[in-house]
Amino acid sequence: MQSWTDTLRFAFQPVVNLTTGGVAGLEILARPETGDVLAEARRNPELDGRLAVLAFRAAARKETLFPLYVNVFAGTLADLGGLTPLHDAVRAAGRLPWEVTIDICPPYTHVPQQALLEAVGALREQGFRISADGVGDGDIPLRLLTDLAPELVKLDASLLARPAAVGAMRTLCERLGALLCVEGVETELQCASARSAGAQLAQGELFAPPARLPAAEVYVPPRSSGLAVTPRSGPSVREFVRPAALLPATASAGQVRALLTGSPDVSGVLLVDTYGVPVRSMHRSRFLLSMSGRYGHALYADRPAAKLGDPPRTVGVDATAWEVLDVVADGGRDRTSDDVAVVDAYSRCVGVVRLADLVRALAETRVEEAAGLNPLTRLPGSDVITGEVDRRIADGRTFALSWLDVDHFKRVNDGAGFAAGDELIRSVGRALQHAASDSTRVGHIGGDDFLVLADPEGLRPLATSMLDAAWSAGGLPITLSLATVLCEPGSVADHRQAASCLAPLKKAAKSLRGASWVLGRAGLPGHEILRGVTAAAAPAGCAVAEPGRG
Repeated sequence: MQSWTDTLRFAFQPVVNLTTGGVAGLEILARPETGDVLAEARRNPELDGRLAVLAFRAAARKETLFPLYVNVFAGTLADLGGLTPLHDAVRAAGRLPWEVTIDICPPYTHVPQQALLEAVGALREQGFRISADGVGDGDIPLRLLTDLAPELVKLDASLLARPAAVGAMRTLCERLGALLCVEGVETELQCASARSAGAQLAQGELFAPPARLPAAEVYVPPRSSGLAVTPRSGPSVREFVRPAALLPATASAGQVRALLTGSPDVSGVLLVDTYGVPVRSMHRSRFLLSMSGRYGHALYADRPAAKLGDPPRTVGVDATAWEVLDVVADGGRDRTSDDVAVVDAYSRCVGVVRLADLVRALAETRVEEAAGLNPLTRLPGSDVITGEVDRRIADGRTFALSWLDVDHFKRVNDGAGFAAGDELIRSVGRALQHAASDSTRVGHIGGDDFLVLADPEGLRPLATSMLDAAWSAGGLPITLSLATVLCEPGSVADHRQAASCLAPLKKAAKSLRGASWVLGRAGLPGHEILRGVTAAAAPAGCAVAEPGRG
């Protein structure tokens, strides 16, 4: 008699790292050839638990080293209180629970929340990582989501059309210490939106469809602009994490050799203890060289691999790319190409970072930044500022976008000469950089026009410094005009809308005599004159704030 398992197959869909373009893991999807075993599993916790075990075993048979994502209904976990058979299957396959993420799937309605939380606690004790699946298109309560404190949140791609919601979820993920993954990505525009929203991971038909064989290569659209890197912080190491090749600390040299020779893309192996904490690092080239020498295999094959390894180099998941480079620089010169292990708050390995990825990304960023710098002031152009505007909108942050220029600049060039005009622009650029705080971005968009992006509380000191200064060029007194639009969460959808709100304020500032400053709020009518001798009516076009209300 034919069993339902005889007509059940599994497909694998890659989870993609949006920064490195590499595969960060594989989600295992049940594909019954007949019937609807998934609907039955939703009603039958025991059946759903068996499906999870079968899914993992299907992946283990493919001998993939990628981290795995196993789907389980929330009701199943609440009813079973954990997944002991899955834990046993993982151990039997020689894998570690930290390499497996449990995708908790909706529905959550009528699921006992306390029982679910206790089950998740049991899974974490077993070593599994937790993902909240179907967020944005499912029914998970926000309070339950925060109580689950997942390591990964999977957001439905349909939510990308609502930037404020995505920004709020990104902020929540940062508070929870979770990664954000957008699932169901089908177009390059959705991929770009996911990147702009700050998602670290994504999956969908665009990258690779579900397939019977695990895919090692995927299509990832090129980035339209470089990473937003600043010397003070730099990109997060999370953006560069690759899956780690892990073996138990007791592994023999022969086991390590078999893994490396069978997986040419693996650059090294980490030996971890029973808790997933790295104890030794095995560099591919050095290890294979030791094994290939005369008598090497005979001497070492059955001996502990740890004797051929090095102390692991580690960084926390909250480290920056620059901190990883510091770790590499502090090590021996012969280990500059070693992988750096990325560990969580419990020192458990969650992946590795390759130095080549960091250097390539940072170098590309520097090249792109240099290409976009204004040759006169060496300040970035508008693309850097507008990109940061979009990120702050996605993050749900309040910000002030300002335009600053020199009044009657043509008269300066005509009266004092182009050399004096160029020196004035350089002086204004240097003064803006000097007055800017750590969170302020300054750009030179050409001629005498500058953009300033700042937190509201950091804008007034900068404005005072610039407008109170005694400016001159070739003996001619010079004044500056400043226009600011204050954007609160939900008031603008993107940088284009913010710029359209700034345009009428620029005209209003230029209509005043002397050093001037006009302030408005996006979405509200009118504007406030903070500096300037005479007032002019605000031009029509975009709503800005009433006088005295900002």
